Amino acid sequence: MPVFSAARRAACWLLVFMGVATAAQGQTWNDSVTLALVNRAVARRAQQLADTGLVDYRATAHGYVTFLAQLGEGFPTPPKIIKSDELELEVYWHAPNQSKQRIVGRRDTLLLPTDIAYHRDHLGIVQGNFANSIRIGEGDEVRDVPHPLSAVGMQVYDYALADSFAIGSGARRIRVYEVKVRPKDDRQPRVVGAVYLDPENAEVVRMTLSFTRAAFLDDALEELSVILENRLVGGRFWLPSSQRIEIKRKGEWLDYPIRGIIQGRWEVSDYHFNLGLTPGLFTGPEIVQAPPEQLRSYVWTGRILDSLPPDVTAVSDPDIQRVQAEARRLVQARALERASGLRLSARNISDFVRFNRVEGLALGGGIARTFGGGISTNVRSRYGFEDGQAKGAIQFASTKPNGVSLRVFGSRDFRDVGDVAERSTPVNSLAAQEFASDYTDPYLVRAGGLGLDFPLVASLQARLTGSYEHQSPLSVNATPITGTFLPTILASDRHLTRIALELDRPAKSTFLGIELTLHAELRSTILASRERPEDAASTYRGAAQMRLERPFGRFRLATATTVAGVDIRNDDSPVVDMTQELVYVGGPVSAPGYPFHSIVTDAVATEHIEWRAPVPFIPFSLGRFGRVPSQGTLALYGHAVFANQFTQGIVIPPGGGVIPNPGRPTGSPDSFYPSVGAAYILPFDIVRIDVARGLAHGGRWTFNIDVSREFWPIL
Repeated sequence: MPVFSAARRAACWLLVFMGVATAAQGQTWNDSVTLALVNRAVARRAQQLADTGLVDYRATAHGYVTFLAQLGEGFPTPPKIIKSDELELEVYWHAPNQSKQRIVGRRDTLLLPTDIAYHRDHLGIVQGNFANSIRIGEGDEVRDVPHPLSAVGMQVYDYALADSFAIGSGARRIRVYEVKVRPKDDRQPRVVGAVYLDPENAEVVRMTLSFTRAAFLDDALEELSVILENRLVGGRFWLPSSQRIEIKRKGEWLDYPIRGIIQGRWEVSDYHFNLGLTPGLFTGPEIVQAPPEQLRSYVWTGRILDSLPPDVTAVSDPDIQRVQAEARRLVQARALERASGLRLSARNISDFVRFNRVEGLALGGGIARTFGGGISTNVRSRYGFEDGQAKGAIQFASTKPNGVSLRVFGSRDFRDVGDVAERSTPVNSLAAQEFASDYTDPYLVRAGGLGLDFPLVASLQARLTGSYEHQSPLSVNATPITGTFLPTILASDRHLTRIALELDRPAKSTFLGIELTLHAELRSTILASRERPEDAASTYRGAAQMRLERPFGRFRLATATTVAGVDIRNDDSPVVDMTQELVYVGGPVSAPGYPFHSIVTDAVATEHIEWRAPVPFIPFSLGRFGRVPSQGTLALYGHAVFANQFTQGIVIPPGGGVIPNPGRPTGSPDSFYPSVGAAYILPFDIVRIDVARGLAHGGRWTFNIDVSREFWPIL
């Protein structure tokens, strides 16, 4: 390492300090101080560490490569881990630029069947902070992008000193300077991000990079972000310390949006220097794998999923999110946008085909297009063969890079009175068609309005919607194979103004390893009677669902809480026809062991507590899609419903009683509905089989089989 004279070192620090101070007042691109520092960094990389006394080294790297997936228009649910690989590497390097990595330990956990195969370079680390021409995915994803610290890079990028901070402690505390990097032409294949330099010797301490759209050779790529962190090893050499990469790829399955996410995380340690490594070690591919018998003999501790970082199920970890946000700030948003022509789309798979007692068989679909500047449009439609009616919606949206979206929409479609779904739509379609068991209570809504979506604190996403609506009842039109359908609800025919605020928090770990999922809705409706203005009324309604899960070794505790209530205001009429605003409970989710929507009230709270334990399952092979594991899950649970003693607020028919849904229990609900049950969850957490018993007020034995609930929003 070169030795600076005291005067030269002081001058260097003074110049850089002046540059950072200037940047703090207003970011200046390509000023002389910044370019001088970048030129030194370029020259330093060109030396390939030849004058540092470092001839070669050996190290070890431990990491995870995880594949996750999301489905559905707008990707409404958190990503699901499909497969996770844990790897142990031997890492070798020899001056000037020879690299070899050998996988000596590898194990995987398959959570859903897949035949994914990673590019070879996703299974190893980046040596030398990338070559002067950056390649990722063996050149299939990114190829020949100029490095920002290269002679070519100096010609095609702009640079700006942005910030300074100290790393390390005590005598080894080092000042590091952040240099922002942006392309001069963002329509070319380029990086966007920042490099962090030690100003004393212009060594790379950290790199955070994203890429312009033009850099992606795969049209399905949405985003690719890389974070490389180095540390001072042996007090002399800046060498790899930790690395992260996230690759998002979007495509269609049966013209249904699907996103695949690859996350790689690595920690590098145990460096040994100048070992006299032979040239023959570096022949052949850079990354190789030890023989299968050696891989199998590697000793692991614990399970992969237990050792994964807690935020691995997030769409992006916070550092990656900052890289992507900074990239959007440094260049025009269009330089990062994924081009999109006209395409088929849907909110979920059942938008294509479904069956219920109102429509019978219904077929549908949608088309969407994304224009420049975040403008998009979406049109969907569905036709029921038994009711002979078309339903659909059209929406125009403008979305900003910060996640704020303005929507204008019009629709004619069904809305269900339930706060929680009791079945997945595909299973409900099958049960309705075969056995006259339809666990939906829809009414028709014709609406037009505006919406605003925006992020809040603590991972909350808000959706504010205002609309003018015409709501009306529906009737049974379909005929099942066996049995007879219950009538539809006696929904009131009315015109109203509706304002709703929804809050969503996707599943994410919080304190003490607790995973929290939250959905809440507050809404107000103002009903105006055209014939009798004195009957005008308003309702204020709130509902929230919260799920908490926490692992205890191989066991897991899960709870689900629901609260809902409505306040009906009308000073001039003792009875208001507001059937569809009430709270409906009953079924395998909201009240296992009780008939579907048999509890109708104006306020309710439910609590579900479940203990899950691993139990044996018979394993078998799925061919190239992996192998079904030898473990399922047994869940034992208790459930309770606390319902308000409700006696007024909807139409009271002749003879008294409350009949919000003919053919179901009448009269005011009792206050407490307990139940107990057990469930067996098959491997991959795909299918759940429930048996429950209601313990009071008409409770009974119930049996239910369905896809696991976390998949329902996309089905």
